[in-house]
Amino acid sequence: MPLTRPAALLVALSLGLAGCTYSDHPAEPAAAVQSTPAPTASSAAKPALSGETVRDSFGNVDFYTTAAGDTLAAVARAYKLSEAKVAGFNGLQPGAVILAGTKLRLMPAGPTRGAMGAATGEVNGIPMDYTVEPDDSLAGITYRFNLTEEQLAEANKVPFAYEKGNVFFIQAGRAIRLQKNPVDSRSGAGAEIKNSFGQTVYYTTVEGDSFDSLGYKYRSTTAQILLYNPSLAGDQPIPAGTKVRLIPGELKIKGAQGTFTTDANGIPLTYTTAPGDIERQVAFRFGVDQLRSANRPSSGTAGAWYDFTDLPSGELVPGQTISLALDKPINKPSP
Repeated sequence: MPLTRPAALLVALSLGLAGCTYSDHPAEPAAAVQSTPAPTASSAAKPALSGETVRDSFGNVDFYTTAAGDTLAAVARAYKLSEAKVAGFNGLQPGAVILAGTKLRLMPAGPTRGAMGAATGEVNGIPMDYTVEPDDSLAGITYRFNLTEEQLAEANKVPFAYEKGNVFFIQAGRAIRLQKNPVDSRSGAGAEIKNSFGQTVYYTTVEGDSFDSLGYKYRSTTAQILLYNPSLAGDQPIPAGTKVRLIPGELKIKGAQGTFTTDANGIPLTYTTAPGDIERQVAFRFGVDQLRSANRPSSGTAGAWYDFTDLPSGELVPGQTISLALDKPINKPSP
């Protein structure tokens, strides 16, 4: 999906039909993209850097090979780093003279505070996988591996908004991906059907689409896509023109076992709660990131009107019909 921003926490995906929740994502192989000239800022006084770069799968420059006339200060300035940091990454002193052809690191060379675990890399030095340590932090991991939080989430096919508070990435012993597989340049150009929250519910594939390309774009593992689309096979290409469901929808999951209605395009409109339903699981099942906004009272400033059996866990009273559409809310009077 284009990146979504739900507010709930991600919980483990079960492949059982009644046990599907937010997912623990299986690791998948990845590869790096490398060696293209670096687009950098320039000024009238000094030309842009002209050396070769090694980029990761997101286009981040992890290494720069110097050209004649380059200085540590110029390299640092071009990549928005301090000269002290670039020097430190490379075992140099600030102001040191560097020869043309020197390969400079633009990220830490090893364990750092908040990212003390073991990492693997490919032949060009691009970091590929990392095993989380007990005292790690999200900031430490992204800093060490020259990634943004969004990129780390994409590499692991995780809708990042669920991991606020470091829930997904900061679990000791978890192996996480730092890069994504290369995908066909034609992928991702298919038609989308979105709900009123802007979440893509259906995507129609084009030539070049694959489970990986859909996973990175819509933050869904291959296991999830197969679960939501039983007509697809994991060991077969996805035919162009296939309408792929990107939410559980008709698939009842743990904590969202009720019934629902849809519009003519199959977009969920209303939902009737069942015993044991949990607010965040209902939101996950239907790709809704503002469930409460679609169910506010018609007057006053109170929150959602629907009732809870247990507020701390978000368990809902069964038998309530609630809106799943922001453009067709159910606005009941305030209690």
